[in-house]
Amino acid sequence: MLRAITGYAVRRPVLVLLLWLVALAGGFGTGVGVFERLVPEAGGVPGSESDTARQRLADAPPEPVRLTAVVTGRPASDPAVLASADAAVAEVRTMPGIAEVNGPLPSTTTGQALLVSVSLVPGDGEEAAAEAAADRLHRIEAPSVVVGGGPITDQEFGTQAQQDVARAEALSMPVVLVLLLLIFGGLVAAGLPLVVAVVGIGTTFGLLYAFSLVSDVSVYAIQVTTMLSVGLAVDYALLMVSRFREERVTAPDVPSAVARTAATAGRTVLFAGLTVAVALAGLLVFPDPFLRSMGLAGAAVVAVNMLAALTLLPALLVLLGRRIPAAKPRTRAGFFARVAGLVQRRPVLTLVATVGLMGTLAVPVLDLRLSPGDPRLLPTSTQTRQMWDALGTHFPERAAPSDILVLASAPATDPELARLRDRVAAVPGVTGVETVPAGPGLTVLRAAPAAPPEQAAARETVTAIRGLPAPFEVLVDGSAARLVDYRGMLADRLPWAVLVVVLATLVLLFALTGSVLLPVKAVLTNVLSLGAALGVVVWVFQQGNLAGLFGAVRLDATHLSVPVLVGAIAFGLSVDYEVFLLSRIRERWLDGADPQRAVAEGLQRTGAIVTSAALLLVVVFAGFLAGGFAPIKAIGLGLVLAVALDATVVRMLLVPATMTLLGRHNWSAPGPLRRLHARIELREAEPAPPESASVLVR
Repeated sequence: MLRAITGYAVRRPVLVLLLWLVALAGGFGTGVGVFERLVPEAGGVPGSESDTARQRLADAPPEPVRLTAVVTGRPASDPAVLASADAAVAEVRTMPGIAEVNGPLPSTTTGQALLVSVSLVPGDGEEAAAEAAADRLHRIEAPSVVVGGGPITDQEFGTQAQQDVARAEALSMPVVLVLLLLIFGGLVAAGLPLVVAVVGIGTTFGLLYAFSLVSDVSVYAIQVTTMLSVGLAVDYALLMVSRFREERVTAPDVPSAVARTAATAGRTVLFAGLTVAVALAGLLVFPDPFLRSMGLAGAAVVAVNMLAALTLLPALLVLLGRRIPAAKPRTRAGFFARVAGLVQRRPVLTLVATVGLMGTLAVPVLDLRLSPGDPRLLPTSTQTRQMWDALGTHFPERAAPSDILVLASAPATDPELARLRDRVAAVPGVTGVETVPAGPGLTVLRAAPAAPPEQAAARETVTAIRGLPAPFEVLVDGSAARLVDYRGMLADRLPWAVLVVVLATLVLLFALTGSVLLPVKAVLTNVLSLGAALGVVVWVFQQGNLAGLFGAVRLDATHLSVPVLVGAIAFGLSVDYEVFLLSRIRERWLDGADPQRAVAEGLQRTGAIVTSAALLLVVVFAGFLAGGFAPIKAIGLGLVLAVALDATVVRMLLVPATMTLLGRHNWSAPGPLRRLHARIELREAEPAPPESASVLVR
């Protein structure tokens, strides 16, 4: 099958190129529509109690959306500021789309600020009304006026992540282009990864649009698609082009060199792509649209990049390969072989030291607390963040955690509802309860919690409220309740997701290597590197250590999106590196090298590829650290560390140490499994010379 696919690309390169151009045009042509169908929320659990409550609330008359303005810089009693604020409030009250305006209220905490609250009429005119009201409030004559909430905050949250991604690409892409030129040694070879990346992104956009017609697709799916496509394109192109340059030394012509490359490096790409795609598809076991989107986007972009590397890349090599110089590989005399030699002389010490280092870095993960986030995630340049900070200073009672919403299927006049209200008010962790009629036969009890959603006290409060008796249906919603449901979903589905991912990885790596131990080792080392990367992210952003170096503050929790995105992308790239290395080591082992020599020569032949790919990706992901949105910074730091640790500590130290200790047992398997592998193995047999090619290149 592999030889048939790649062989067709070698024989008909122009036709294959045209087919991919059609796929690219179709993908971008239809895929742009996916941007209008993306879902911004993360952390919802369809069918959960909080989700059912939200649907009930959606059917009820909507509550007014509120804007909040904080005026600072002068004493609250300043006559000029008060007069200007009163004039602004009077004018805002007369604007269309404004339901109510309260204030200006002086700060009782500092006496140095005024507060204005604006309620908007629910409907399609909310954004226009919010913009007009904010514009007038900003003209209050005071040193500082910040306005946030409602459509203003929604827009800032919605656009900040996209702006950070665009900024990261603008900063990193010029550096990546220069590095590609230096690594590949020529403009033609350096352009191949970019071609594969663009094709992968465009085609996957089309697939995501198709997915959006039958399921929700998260806005983060676009980021996953872009980052994974760039990473995998660099990985696969580096592997294929490096092997092509080696094959050109002995191949009689370019098509023959491409055919040999496809039979060897193409096999590696096939197994790497299948392993990553199936593993990412394990996210589909979660009901959360956010996690499902990650699985769909990740598996789709991996499959497209793999197919492009096996068809489009060979076609381009046939057409342009004569411009790429040959390069004879170094086996035992290079830097990476010397590193392997040092490790092999002290394998136990190396193993203990590397595992100890990675384990130490991973310790903060034990303190991981998930959170839907708050305005502290935004940079200080945004109105919402400035408003939040001002509220915390001058009106701390207004910066309290969001309410727990208790939906009761009873009218506000029901005596049983009053008794339920008293029971909710008596729950530990509830500081107050407000009764709000939400429609015929539906009332909302807004319970003010003492603790933020990510803390255990908030979870205990939600659990206690849900356990209260009532003669009518009661549903609990709010940020804390949604987080409780999300954690419950993870506890229920995570074991199944892990089982799918681990089994898929074990089976496919067994098919690649014929070994039982090496797939297990691969899973354990990948988990170790991911744990170390996430541990540092928690240590910096959640616990606040060195957060100032990254322009952040202590958040006391980690955003829901960070562990999933870092885990999905880093796992895919680490499996790629594992397959690259094991394929070359196995190749040397099958050629008759002893275990230590096979490891040293395999590391020497793949070390430059893995290191170069990692360097490029570190530059790409480091660009996210220049953003302003805290989750994007955290994702950038996590991916930088995951890639750097995997390419250095894991591939150069941990893998050679473990394989040296295992010796010949690396390739062992029980008799029945050996016979099974002999039947299913995709061999790297020498391909037959191409019969003919649409373009003859020598």
